[in-house]
Amino acid sequence: MEKVLIIKLGFVETIGKGSIFDGVSLGDVFRTTAILHLFKDSEVTWLVSKEASQLLYNNEYIKRTLIYDLTSILQLQSEYFDVVINLEKIPGICAFSDKIPAWKRYGFRFDASTGTAKAYDKADEILANSDDATLRKTSTKPWISMLYEMLGKKWQGEEYILGYKPKTNVEYDIGFNLKTGKKWRNKSWQEKHWQVLEKLLDTKYKISYQESLDDIFGYIDWLNQHRLIVTNDSLGLHLALALKKKVIALFGPTSSKEIEFFNRGLALEPENYKTCMPCYDAECKYELSCINEIEPEKVAKEIDKLLQNG
Repeated sequence: MEKVLIIKLGFVETIGKGSIFDGVSLGDVFRTTAILHLFKDSEVTWLVSKEASQLLYNNEYIKRTLIYDLTSILQLQSEYFDVVINLEKIPGICAFSDKIPAWKRYGFRFDASTGTAKAYDKADEILANSDDATLRKTSTKPWISMLYEMLGKKWQGEEYILGYKPKTNVEYDIGFNLKTGKKWRNKSWQEKHWQVLEKLLDTKYKISYQESLDDIFGYIDWLNQHRLIVTNDSLGLHLALALKKKVIALFGPTSSKEIEFFNRGLALEPENYKTCMPCYDAECKYELSCINEIEPEKVAKEIDKLLQNG
């Protein structure tokens, strides 16, 4: 049986600037599970950060999950794999990945002459989009499609794979998934918009607000309690789609074109387009992020359409 190693920790985003930030990109780790469809008949090991490990819990296509630490590093450097997929653009992790014995390699490698991360052949487009903001802003390819191309495959609509089985049932019509991770506060819709949206909806629908992100399993349980999730571009968006929920996602500093909704939702963006959109910056240089130009009335209208159609 083919042995496959996936290195996706969440320290940097697969498509994005290669700098390490304070925190782990949980959403980037989870949406990478879409590539597991390619390895259903393989023995897959996934090296992941401790913070993101719960997202891989009980995944039927992962034989072994290893937490990134000194022990796992030493072990993997002495173990053979048929395929190594490194999705972390950090030079030190690329250098470590290159030392793992393997027949095929995909993703990112270490350039000893420059001390930087470089792309294996099929990952050139992803690295180019990461380094050139203009390229990424004009790209129309879904993120999953680019990931599949990096592995020499064509994406055919494969979805995320969630192993954890929620312990809750549907109790609410709408969930407000309003929090963002440490890096992406620029993606947050301002609090007063959420409050206005609640007032527009509360006579027609039963609503609840997002619970803590500290417990991933508890968070998934909360998402599962709703018919529809209103969210920013975050982990909750990807988890809601994996749970087969209807989703309305709010975009501004990031591009909605990278997201596939699998015919279960839609993206809303500011109607007054700014030339800086999408900037992919963690902090907005203006007083309020462009996402705040999305009016609650517009969101309420789209919610009605989705819920009234079943």
